[in-house]
Amino acid sequence: MLYFLVFKYIPMYGVTIAFKEFNMFKGVWSSPWAGVDAFREIFQMKDFYKVLRNTLLLNLLDLIVSFPTPIILAILLNEIRLKWFKKSAQTILYLPHFISWVIIGGMVYQLLSTNTGLVNHLFKMAGMKAVPFLTDPLYWVTTYVGAGVWQNAGWGTIIYLAALTGINRELYEAAEVDGAGRMRKIWNITLPGIRPTIMILLIINIGNMASIGFERPFVLANPLVTDYSDVISTFVYKLGVQSARFTIATAIGLFQAVVGLIFLLSANYISKKVTGQGIW
Repeated sequence: MLYFLVFKYIPMYGVTIAFKEFNMFKGVWSSPWAGVDAFREIFQMKDFYKVLRNTLLLNLLDLIVSFPTPIILAILLNEIRLKWFKKSAQTILYLPHFISWVIIGGMVYQLLSTNTGLVNHLFKMAGMKAVPFLTDPLYWVTTYVGAGVWQNAGWGTIIYLAALTGINRELYEAAEVDGAGRMRKIWNITLPGIRPTIMILLIINIGNMASIGFERPFVLANPLVTDYSDVISTFVYKLGVQSARFTIATAIGLFQAVVGLIFLLSANYISKKVTGQGIW
């Protein structure tokens, strides 16, 4: 509670910057009010709609590809009977989560660069053409999503593995008596057992559709894929930090938060109507 109070709620007074002609020398309260002029300017920017599209597109792809991956990995790990192998696999899968995106970005460039990357070097040795993983928009989006899966999938399995431990083992024993195979037990016992956890995390992920981390798109981006790599977080960085347009940057952040809240409430409402489960 103290964490959320200090780092989440108290700083919310800064939202008023979006409605003021902010002057850093006058401070937040002494700066004159400007109404919704900042929002009018935002909605007239062509670049704003581009970064909004990119943010929603990349988050949607992340949701489609990255969300099911930890579930699949957790089920696979749960089916492993050799304890030493299971622990080793878990450790290897968790490790990428602790690597910063700056280091991952360097690894991606070393491996996938068109001219000097190891992967393309192997392709050329095999008589194949180099693949523009980082310069072609389609390949860049694929690389972006793939890097995210590699970094986060293992860590995401922790919650699902915890949920799996809560499933009554007698259900599996009864299924074996009835002649159910491994896939049938997964489909009829494992997945229904972790469905509440899946739905809650799905709702949270949908609520984050309008927000996106700064590090991954910033590190993996380059001038050749700007039309697809520019997202709201990098756009706010350019306006707020590089151009010192704090009012516009704050207004974009507020818009992003409102859209995220709408997504969250909508996903929760639909989930309760369809499955009877929601966050509240």
